[in-house]
Amino acid sequence: MKDKNKSLLVLAYPKIPGKDYKWIQSIREKHDKAFYHVVEPHFTIVFPVFNFDLKSINSHIEKVVKKVNPIKFSIRGSAIVKDSFSESTHVFLVADEGNSDIIKLHDKLYTGILFKELRLDIAFIPHIYIGEGKNALESKKVSDKINEEKFSINGIIEELDLVEYEYPKVKTINKYLL
Repeated sequence: MKDKNKSLLVLAYPKIPGKDYKWIQSIREKHDKAFYHVVEPHFTIVFPVFNFDLKSINSHIEKVVKKVNPIKFSIRGSAIVKDSFSESTHVFLVADEGNSDIIKLHDKLYTGILFKELRLDIAFIPHIYIGEGKNALESKKVSDKINEEKFSINGIIEELDLVEYEYPKVKTINKYLL
């Protein structure tokens, strides 16, 4: 795939209780106007890749996930993170438990043919993106309001999706069971 308008990503759509899903979506509806209707809540495991053919990347992912078990996680807080490429500051729901297992999955996928795509200039923080404010202070206020609530989202990642992204569409190409 060499089209600069299309990219491939690996996403994990977690299985979470319905009440938690609705709560996340209520926040995203207010603070994630660009993607709320485009993609479900997810962990991005592999960032956009532009220069691989589908067959090669598919084969690589299949090989990696054969050695990975489902990942249980808990989320009990949010954090703000400055975007590496713009003035935006994002609001993330950050994994407490399961954090290291998600990082290890990310690292395993960035071997072989994906090694040269590894972005060492972007910190990998296992998270579900829930939006951003108009500026960093606004994002901080959103995060602080979320963190005032006592919540614990327990879920599991049982599969990964290889998706094609061409703004504003996200299309699943393949699914891989862990």
